[in-house]
Amino acid sequence: MGKITNDTFLRAAKGEKTDHVPVWYMRQAGRSQPEYRELKEKYSLFEITHRPELCAYVTRLPVENYNVDAAILYKDIMTPLPALGVNVEIVSGVGPVIDNPIRSAADVEKLGELHPEKDIDYVLETIRILTEEQLTVPLIGFGGAPFTLASYMVEGGPSKNYHKTKAFMYSEPKAWSLLMEKLADMTVVYLKAQIKAGASAVQLFDSWVGALSRADYRTFIKPVMEKIFTELKNENVPLIMHGVGASHLALEWNGLPLDVVGLDWRLPIADARKLGITKAVQGNLDPAVLISSWDVIEERAKVIIDQGIEKPGFIFNLGHGVFPEVKPDTLKKLTAFVHEYSAEKLKQ
Repeated sequence: MGKITNDTFLRAAKGEKTDHVPVWYMRQAGRSQPEYRELKEKYSLFEITHRPELCAYVTRLPVENYNVDAAILYKDIMTPLPALGVNVEIVSGVGPVIDNPIRSAADVEKLGELHPEKDIDYVLETIRILTEEQLTVPLIGFGGAPFTLASYMVEGGPSKNYHKTKAFMYSEPKAWSLLMEKLADMTVVYLKAQIKAGASAVQLFDSWVGALSRADYRTFIKPVMEKIFTELKNENVPLIMHGVGASHLALEWNGLPLDVVGLDWRLPIADARKLGITKAVQGNLDPAVLISSWDVIEERAKVIIDQGIEKPGFIFNLGHGVFPEVKPDTLKKLTAFVHEYSAEKLKQ
């Protein structure tokens, strides 16, 4: 074990032809799995992610249970922030809560740096266990993108509107720029460490960047995204970008030095390509469909697959993450359907 025997995901991410469409699901490891819920009765999220053997088990479970074509490292986007001096706690039912939110330029200047081998050695050990001993599919490493991390750091926790974050961005442009630079540097160091430990691809989640207009994205965010992806390009692994409610930014992402544009369910793949998306595409079933009847799931999946396979470079995924109410059997059945249906269509 520990040698990739199924590289379909990697080939699709590079825009190459494949015999079937590869599948993986955001949040495929976690609350929708009975094995995970059992673990959570004994261990907190913090404890699971800090115990490499346990974390590796949670990460590989969906590969074994659903037959997906890639694993994604199980952890939280907040994982590297404590090393920078950010006091973050994952509160059940709320999400990440930060008791020392950023309110001034002085707060930004105080932020430290990430030293992966010292600060997140448990993450790197989890990756090594998975890639050296356990997985036969690629492992996707990931990180939160600067805007999304900054939104938690400025708001002090989850937000519906990001008013404080945007106000800080508009009224303190120099401090904002420094914050973006520090988070970009941390992200590059973090993802390079994951790749060095064995990750075969990395995905940046800019979950909440859809809150910005295209003009604000270009001014305040895109320069640091250029920097991140340019520095990661030398690592020679597929680079994926994903956000939610960010269809208006898809073309901006297409212009970055990355490999795969992740789409949520709001923008059909055919429309994205008409807009000018030339990179490989990942997506984009609405996760809510997963609790509908099988007929509905199959019908929606067919539309996405039919559009996706019009060009090489398509990875089937959801437009956002699996949520707790989704039955594991549904994901297993959907994976088999995507594999079989796409294989038949690609033969024609």
